[in-house]
Amino acid sequence: MMQRSPAGTGAATEPTVQAELPPGRPIVSHARDVRAGFFVKLALMMLVDAFFVYGLVTSFVLASWGIFAGLVALTLVVNWVYFSRRTIPGKYLVPGLAFLLVFQVFVMAYTAFVAFTNYGTAHAITRDQAIERILEYNEKEMPDTPTYDLTVLVKDGTTFLAIVDNGVPLAGSADEPLAPLEGATIDGGRISAADGFHVVSSLGELAAIPDLVQVRVPWSDDVEDGSLRTPTGLIGIRAVSVMDFDAATSTMTNTETGVVYTENDHGSFVAADGTELQPGWRVTVGFENFGRVFTESKLAAPFAKSLVWTFTFGLLSVLTTFAAGLLLAVTFNNVRMRSRAWYRAVLILPYAFPGFLSALIWAGMLNRTYGYVNNELLGGADIAWLTDPTMAKISIIVVNLWLGFPYMFLISTGALQSIPSDIYEAATIDGAGPFRSFRSLTLPLLLVAVTPLLIASFAFNFNNFSLIYMLTGGGPTYIGNSFKLGHTDILISMVYKIAIDAQGTKDYGLASAMSIFIFVIVGLVSYIGFRRTRQLEELN
Repeated sequence: MMQRSPAGTGAATEPTVQAELPPGRPIVSHARDVRAGFFVKLALMMLVDAFFVYGLVTSFVLASWGIFAGLVALTLVVNWVYFSRRTIPGKYLVPGLAFLLVFQVFVMAYTAFVAFTNYGTAHAITRDQAIERILEYNEKEMPDTPTYDLTVLVKDGTTFLAIVDNGVPLAGSADEPLAPLEGATIDGGRISAADGFHVVSSLGELAAIPDLVQVRVPWSDDVEDGSLRTPTGLIGIRAVSVMDFDAATSTMTNTETGVVYTENDHGSFVAADGTELQPGWRVTVGFENFGRVFTESKLAAPFAKSLVWTFTFGLLSVLTTFAAGLLLAVTFNNVRMRSRAWYRAVLILPYAFPGFLSALIWAGMLNRTYGYVNNELLGGADIAWLTDPTMAKISIIVVNLWLGFPYMFLISTGALQSIPSDIYEAATIDGAGPFRSFRSLTLPLLLVAVTPLLIASFAFNFNNFSLIYMLTGGGPTYIGNSFKLGHTDILISMVYKIAIDAQGTKDYGLASAMSIFIFVIVGLVSYIGFRRTRQLEELN
């Protein structure tokens, strides 16, 4: 309300605002609630910020500067939004946006980045790390290298190798190079006790240590000094790399054979005869991965066949499941059908079971030798349902029909029930029969409602990895293909085999490039489909 100024001034003071509280609500109690809410928010934000700090420290240590910058920005935004009184809408939007950025945008951006690199199990580390690994992997015992009386020590679950060199006790582990061992007792040139360590003295204890002969203890911080190893657990040898790295010429030379390996632009040291040292390191290769899909013989033909089969599988899956679901929906939409509710409940049972479990059950039923279909239904027939290329594809379509028709049945039933009955009465008066009414009225009106769902179903089946993997595993496999690609592989299962299930090295860069192909194809199909949906709506 307005307060008048003292007499004669002719001015009014600023309005006073009185806080309105619910009747009977004490001001002190309200203040306590506000303070309690603030402390709860403060505690939750402390937990969130602790998570952010952990991510910042980890990304800083790993030198992941892009992730570090993103976490800094996200930390500042989250704290500003939740500690500011002017960002009330943001308090509801920020959590969803943060998860969208982390689990969608970041994943897509990182996949695109990997697609332009040679990242894989053979090229997963930095150049300096690769040089160290090559020197380590090529270590051998030199002929003039002395042997040492070795003692195996254990501390906090870590295995240490200990020797006496020139009267000095030394010990080290796989993560710590040899260093003087304080508090050690030397008996007959061998360490017999050490403060804080358990001495492994019996052969039974030595045999119980896993991979003892594989333990490599760096001799010093310089990898070229070699390492301490033990072939038996009782003696130690010094192994030195037969490879010599020349930083000036960026070459790796085998001192035993004289073969020189030169660094190339694909993150590897390669000899003149094409022999490549492993491991390599990750570098940017541009659009090379995209070109490999169409140029490499072991990829081009399987990719083309899988592309055709993926489209065929997606289209046939939508057509067959929609046709079956619509037929059943029309049948049970008839008011003269008795026990419709019971039949509908039974028909959606396949949809109630997890798809991957149903696929595994069908894989067992279609087994050529022991399957129920061959042995019981077909009286001992010998039909290669899952091992013949053509029969395997037919089996996939049939099994997917079993899994997919309940969904189409449900959406078709809902769409049919939303169509007013008056139009059918008018059509009957005009002389239209049941088939003409279905073709001219039911189907067009139905398609307007279900076309977006059909497009979504196509996109789902385009990437229906679980059915392919559980039923056929993508097989039967093409003969001699190193990626284990097969006749029933769709594009997404090809990506899985190249990135995860390939024989030998896994190629994440190539798999990421193929993922981008899938993303573009599904995006184009969805765009065209939704444009068609708008045309149907205008026609309707």
